[in-house]
Amino acid sequence: MIAAVASSAMKSRAVLQLENVALRHQIGVLQRSAKKRLPLNNADRLFWIGLSRVWAEWRSALRIVKPDTVIAWHRKAFRKFWTWKVRRGRPGRPAVSADIRALIRRMSRENPDWGG
Repeated sequence: MIAAVASSAMKSRAVLQLENVALRHQIGVLQRSAKKRLPLNNADRLFWIGLSRVWAEWRSALRIVKPDTVIAWHRKAFRKFWTWKVRRGRPGRPAVSADIRALIRRMSRENPDWGG
């Protein structure tokens, strides 16, 4: 993948446009001949999620999947990340130190009109 990006930087604009036409034609043939949904793995999904975050016109390049599908993948990855993050640590609100609790109690006693 990185080699492809590096080599495309060296190609002329005309060559890149012809390559783009050839690739789009192949995708069209693939879409016509595919009898069922094409299998995509997690790397494919992550590629489109990442591309959608850095390229404003990413929807124009989609042929095999729908834009709504990419957005759904992004939401699912977001939910998985936060589920992992919560399970990794201790659940619930973080503990408040004894010093802070004592300060809150003292301020509450010294200010009886609070909350009233």
